[in-house]
Amino acid sequence: MKNIHKFIYPAFTVFVFLLSGCSKDFLERTPLDSIVDENYYQTDEQVLMGTAALYNIVWFDYNDKASFAVGDARGGTLFSGSSWTSHVRFTTSSTEDEVLYSWRAFFNTIGQCNTIIRNVNKFAGAAVSESIKKHAIAEARFMRGLAYSYLVRNYQAVPIITDNTALLTDTTLTRNTVESVWEFIIRDFRYAAQNLPAIPVAKGRITKWSAEGMLAKMFLTRAGLNHSEGSRDQTDLDSARYYAKDVIDNSGAKLVANYADLFKTANNNNIESLFALQWVYNGEWGTQNTLQAYMAFNSSITGFSDGWGIDHGATADILKEYEAADSIRRKATFMFPGDRYNYIHQIVTNPDGTQSIEELVVTNGNRANVKKYVVGLASDNDGRVANMSTAINTYMLRLAEVYLIYAEAVMGNANATSDAEALKYFNAVRTRAGLAAKTSITFDDIFHEKRIECAMEGVQWYEFVRLYYFNPTKALTILSNMDKGNYTITHVQGSNPPKWNITYNPVHYSVDAAHFFLPYPEVELTQAPNLRKEPIPYTFTEDL
Repeated sequence: MKNIHKFIYPAFTVFVFLLSGCSKDFLERTPLDSIVDENYYQTDEQVLMGTAALYNIVWFDYNDKASFAVGDARGGTLFSGSSWTSHVRFTTSSTEDEVLYSWRAFFNTIGQCNTIIRNVNKFAGAAVSESIKKHAIAEARFMRGLAYSYLVRNYQAVPIITDNTALLTDTTLTRNTVESVWEFIIRDFRYAAQNLPAIPVAKGRITKWSAEGMLAKMFLTRAGLNHSEGSRDQTDLDSARYYAKDVIDNSGAKLVANYADLFKTANNNNIESLFALQWVYNGEWGTQNTLQAYMAFNSSITGFSDGWGIDHGATADILKEYEAADSIRRKATFMFPGDRYNYIHQIVTNPDGTQSIEELVVTNGNRANVKKYVVGLASDNDGRVANMSTAINTYMLRLAEVYLIYAEAVMGNANATSDAEALKYFNAVRTRAGLAAKTSITFDDIFHEKRIECAMEGVQWYEFVRLYYFNPTKALTILSNMDKGNYTITHVQGSNPPKWNITYNPVHYSVDAAHFFLPYPEVELTQAPNLRKEPIPYTFTEDL
């Protein structure tokens, strides 16, 4: 699969639009030599196939490493002693891979979405139903809005692009204001919410509820933009509350009873998932999930030559955030020495040199290594594991997060709330984790809960961006006070239930406004001089 568009201004290189991916549901691979714009979009099935790549390969360069290097390392969840340390310490430079790969993935997604919108509008045949045309365009606008939401939260002002072909001759294009980008995002998700069905056309496809959940998330974030410190726009908060509640009441989504079950390949596209990237383990490069390769602490867990995660794990700070009783989420997210996983196995070399497969008992030293998205051997996953490849979905939005969005939107600008509905959904997240319900909640309670609930899901950095919008002092203070030093975990032998002693060696890295957001990739600044100009407002039209 070639890149659809690589953002290199003033000449944006146009690549051929190819489809890729495979699964039993809707990522069936279409022969590449059969796809021609003018004759391909002739049936409903072909139009839907045209959007299949939006669910995996266009996001690969972000999901592969940047999702956790940016989303978790910058967010204070992931520690690394050898890789991504600049994100841990907020010394990220404009030449680092994750800076460029994120930028490239997001603009590649935008380029492919624009191509789909153009192709459906221009080439869809008479046999294609109007509902499927709108569905495909809605999928593309959903993904385009999502890509822009990542761009604006990482790089701030960026160019808004809706016509790839115009970029070949346009030498005036420059950045658009943050306010314009947010308005563009909201419009794309609104279109998606209005034109996607309530029931997915195929398992794993996005729905009206996927878009409304994202609208709730985006309104909650935008509410703090350009407001005095500590305050947020009430209209946006009300919109976040409305959309979150509609999802909660009418989508049919429910929390999965067992938190650990969320992160098993057998439970892809479960009742809690509102939108997830769809990966395959045996497709073309870029259609698979590689997170296990980087995070499993050795190859005995994966069964292949990957499993390079021994030097990565939880930060000391996130370990201190776990309540003593929160063992369910901790164990599903981070492995402690002495932890046992009866649904994950490891390859063990016996004294006589033979090998056997046994239940995983963690003996990986004295660090909390990553468990989430580490799914184990092929035999643990109905065969769906290969070297650097698993089929586990990447969650982009779960109902649990919508519950917490709703609670925060209800609270609004108040310091606390005891609203019965807000507490109901906030406590649903806690009680699933085996924790006691609360009778009132503050912003800090919700911020903490989401940090634990969504740890190692690429979410936390964007929570800090949202906080920074309306309370930059607080965001910078929390980040600067995080303990990102070394620690030692010792399993208390014979303890039942298991107990551990943790010794911390605190280290803190100061974070200031100048280093909060990601820098533009140096290669883009070199080739795109207009990125250095002041951003301008975007002129909106009805047809985007």
